[in-house]
Amino acid sequence: MTKKLASTRLFIIDDHDTVREALEARLQATSEVDIVGCTGCWETGLQETERLKPDVVLLETKRADGQGLEALRCLTQHCPTTSVVVLTSYPDTQERLQAQRIGAVRYILKDIDTPQLVREIQASVRPAAMI
Repeated sequence: MTKKLASTRLFIIDDHDTVREALEARLQATSEVDIVGCTGCWETGLQETERLKPDVVLLETKRADGQGLEALRCLTQHCPTTSVVVLTSYPDTQERLQAQRIGAVRYILKDIDTPQLVREIQASVRPAAMI
């Protein structure tokens, strides 16, 4: 008998409303991901991540307020059991290196197809979160 894995609990932080809503709709259509919340404000996202303790946060670092890497820093410091995946519109080698140093577990582009995105999200869950 195979044991069904629980869906990955996900929180989305992206300040582009249309993109965030489209991403949420894409992922809600899958059974492998359970979206526990989403917001455009990274401070609200940090508070909600501390409260809800999702397995993974998808974070767009290219923000209008220029605070994407600061948001990543705060998330990794205050929510050590939550994996943070940077999901961004276009690649930036310097940002990717900084994000990895700060603690992002993945740095991927938004043009990724939904099945691959789900696999990336699931592969990002920290072992402690699966207990």
